[in-house]
This record gives sequence, structure tokens and C-alpha cells, in this order.
Amino acid sequence: MLFNSLHFIVFFVFVTSAYYSVPWRSRWVLLLVASAYFYASFIPAYLLLLAVIILFDYLAGICIGLLTGWRRKCMLVMSIVANVGFLSFFKYYDFLIANMAALFGVFGLDYQPESMASSYPGLALPIGLSFHTFQSMSYTIEVYRGNQRAERHLGIYALYVLFYPQLVAGPIERPQNVLWQFRQKMDFDWDNLRTGLWWMVWGMFKKVVIADRLALVTDPVFENPGAWNAPALALAALFYSIQIYCDFSGYSDIALGSARTMGFRLMVNFRSPYFARSIAGFWQRWHISLSTWFRDYVYIPMGGNRRGGVRTCINLMIVFLLSGLWHGADWKFVIWGGLHGIYLIISKIADRPTFRLPQLPGWMQALFTFILITLTWIFFRAHNLQHALAILRALGTPARWGMPALPIGTGECLFCLLLTGVLFLKERYLPDYVPATRLFWPSLGLATFLCYLLGVFGSNQFIYFQF
Repeated sequence: MLFNSLHFIVFFVFVTSAYYSVPWRSRWVLLLVASAYFYASFIPAYLLLLAVIILFDYLAGICIGLLTGWRRKCMLVMSIVANVGFLSFFKYYDFLIANMAALFGVFGLDYQPESMASSYPGLALPIGLSFHTFQSMSYTIEVYRGNQRAERHLGIYALYVLFYPQLVAGPIERPQNVLWQFRQKMDFDWDNLRTGLWWMVWGMFKKVVIADRLALVTDPVFENPGAWNAPALALAALFYSIQIYCDFSGYSDIALGSARTMGFRLMVNFRSPYFARSIAGFWQRWHISLSTWFRDYVYIPMGGNRRGGVRTCINLMIVFLLSGLWHGADWKFVIWGGLHGIYLIISKIADRPTFRLPQLPGWMQALFTFILITLTWIFFRAHNLQHALAILRALGTPARWGMPALPIGTGECLFCLLLTGVLFLKERYLPDYVPATRLFWPSLGLATFLCYLLGVFGSNQFIYFQF
């Protein structure tokens, strides 16, 4: 069930209305059933697989809370291995065997294992697997660290993993932030409803009006980069930077908004990332729930920045290579993550007193950071690594520059640029704007009408659903 569908609108209205109609001690049942229906609307069979993982981690959390010493640690390791194994089987099996075959080929050995598609016909990657797997692991880790008591109520724990607003594409929540809210009596609050609905409509505007319209340029150009000249490729790269932000942050806005209408407060996942003046600043504003997950559960346990400059650089590179791999089983994602790691390492070296560079004006820092990030998005969006390298070669070839030939008309292209300008103005001057009470319903109606009038509707799912 896509957020940008009539099916979801009907679902949301029914669930939110019913939530305030049933006794509050039974609301968790409503939300759990609704969330299970939401997930089953994609591929029903995978709800059973998710139920197995939920039950395993629920029992693991209880055991971790009861055991001591090495037994406690063993239970945590078993939980992490089970989650990572589940994720690896579905997401990285083909990637692993393909690279093993290539490695064997270097030594002249013929190794041709069957792919998952041939070994298990009809088996597909469960939607949102990387998100709810990481959320499940954060629960057992926090219980092990003593920051969260083991949840004894199976239904409440299942709701923590399945909660429909953030189930498919985050934010990746921590148990300390969410579990207690499912036990809290949430009375109807006008401000929560007003804020939630406005976030949802603004998120929908970013998705269907901006992101899906920019896709009219990025999709054909990136699918066949050899057919386009350098200006078209550069514009497509620029548009993709905006598209992926509007697509992913639009999902997060709808997720936070739909939860907020019922009184739940989820983690903010984006804070105007393209206004960041450094790569480090970008990662403090972009996909915050994932970057803090890797910081707290990978970077700091490896030693963080406490073991000298060289070890800090190694830790940073490991984290960003893993982050790239988390996004997809393809070397282009690993390179994407590695480039961000290199950026951060260079910035740390350049910031030392011995190497400190002259300070640029703030707007130039933000522009330079945006350009660096846009270059990495080429690897992220390209169909494969060869396409990404071909785009970079074309951008660096003077002969490929000329008048751009675009898959859309000039007027439509200018409208895309206008929408991008509106986005940046909103993010810069009105980041937290919600219409006042007397203006709310007219403003909400107008914004909804603009989504309908200007939106690009089809079967465009959210980009991060594939992860």
C-alpha cells in the first residue's frame, strides 16, 4: 500500500478515526491489526516471515533481560546473527555468489552457482527489510546495554516493529522513544491533528508534485546515459539530488504526520540537509535515524575517534562502506558510501591546524557540499557501475557539451526548476510552518488541490522501498 494512493487515504482515515473510537487499552490491537494489513497489502506471505523474526527477537529480549555474563552476550549475538542472516539471505545472496564466481574465475576455476531466482522461483526481497531488521536489532542491543527493559507484552513489541507509518522506510526508531508511547493514553488533540495533516500534505506535495515530476527527466536519462549529451546528464544529476530528497523526506513527512494525528511522536529524519556546509553537517541532517544507528552501534563500539587519527579514518570508512552496502547489494552503492567516507576523511585532515584551508563564505561552503553530494548520487542512481562511470566521463569531455536535449519540453523543465526554488525557499524560511487555526482548513484544502492538480500520478513507489 503506497502512501501516494487512494487505498492509503481510505486506510488512514479509517484507522485514525477508529483509533479515537475504541477503548484506549485496546488501541494497540487496532494498530497491530491495521499495521499487519498494511504490510500484507504488498506481499501477504512475507507477513509470516516478519512474524518469525518478531517472535525470535521478543524471546531474545526477555532472555537477555534474565541472563547474566557470557550467556547474556551469547543471546545478543544469536539475535544479531539471526537478523543479519535473514537480511543477508534475501538481500545479498545473489551479490555474494556473483562475486564468488568472479573471484574463482580469476584463478581459472569454473564456479557457476544458481541465483536466488532460479533456486527459489517467485522469491522476492521483502519490502522495507533493511529498515525493520535494523529496528529489531536496536531493541535487543538497547536491552543488552540496560537502556531499555525487555518488553513482556508480545503485542506491544510486535507493534514496535510493525507500526505502519514507519514500517517500510523508517525512521529507524529506538525502543526508548516508541515502546512507552504504545502504552500511553493518547487523547484527541487538535494541535496534533493539525500538525500531522499538514506534514502529510506537504510530504505528498514533495513526492507527487516535485519528486515524480523530476523523475520524468532522471529516469530516461539515467536509464540510457549514452543517448544524452553532458548538459542533459548534468541536469539529470542535479534533478536526482532533489528528487531523492523530496521522495524520501516526503515519505518521512507522511510517516511522522500520520503517527502525529494519533499523538505519536516519531524521530525526525531530515533537517534541510542541502543547506549543510560540510559533508559531516550533511550526515547530521540526512537520514538521521540511519546515520545515528551506525554511529551508536558500529562507529562508537569500534572505538570512534578515541584511538587516534588513523583509527578514526579507518572506522569512518568502514561505517560508510557498510552504509553503502545497507542501501543495496551492488558495488555502485559501496562506492557511493566509500566516496562519503573519503570526503569525511579529507575534511578531517584539512581541518587540522597544519593543513587548515582558507574559510569560504557560508553559501559557497553549502554549494560546494551540494556539488560533492550530487556527484555521489550519480553512483546511487545509475543503472550499474558502468553507467555511472560513463556519465562522469561524459561530464568531463568538452566535446559532449552543447545545447541540452531533454526528454521534456523547455516549459516543463523551467517548471521543475521553479518547484525546486519553492522547495528551497520553504526549507530556508518556513521549515516548521503550520497554518494557524483559522487558516488551517482553507490552506489544507488548497495544498491538497495543488497536489491533485500538479501531481504526477502512476505506480511510482518511494525510492527507499527497495531497501
